Amino acid sequence: MDDIVKQALAKWPNVPACYGWLGLDARGRWYLRDDAVQAAGPFPQSRGSLLQHEKLINFIERNYEQDAQGQWFFQNGPQRVYVELECAPWVWRVEPDFSLRTHTGAKAVALDCLQDEFGRIFLPSTIGVGLVHTLDMGLVADAVDQGIWSPQAALNSELPGRYGFVLSPKAHSSQR
Repeated sequence: MDDIVKQALAKWPNVPACYGWLGLDARGRWYLRDDAVQAAGPFPQSRGSLLQHEKLINFIERNYEQDAQGQWFFQNGPQRVYVELECAPWVWRVEPDFSLRTHTGAKAVALDCLQDEFGRIFLPSTIGVGLVHTLDMGLVADAVDQGIWSPQAALNSELPGRYGFVLSPKAHSSQR
């Protein structure tokens, strides 16, 4: 977490959290979701505006974390901005040596390989579970051919509970 964010948290500890305004899609792209977009439907059916400002994206990614309930958020100064997830909290890019790099640039090592009923590959890792980016499915096939990964069947609907993450903190907060 950035030092300036830590300072803001110390100065203003009771700022209300923000829900529904930020989304992360299955390709690791961030979307800003204003009131009109949120009223049009849940993420990802109603995505919002694709963020393209590099410095803003880098700031979000440096301050992207998980709370004790498995909800992922971006700490924006003193305010938590909870993230609506399309599939998983991480989107993996697979390196030629089969190591992993998240959409935020963090490195990880795969611990297992799962294939859901839609054919998507999820890799539980040393830092959590993530979805393999569609552009890296060729590397997944190579890893399977070499016996490095052996995809196990998994139901998509069971992944959040199994790996402790919340797809929609907005929906989750309204259920409490």
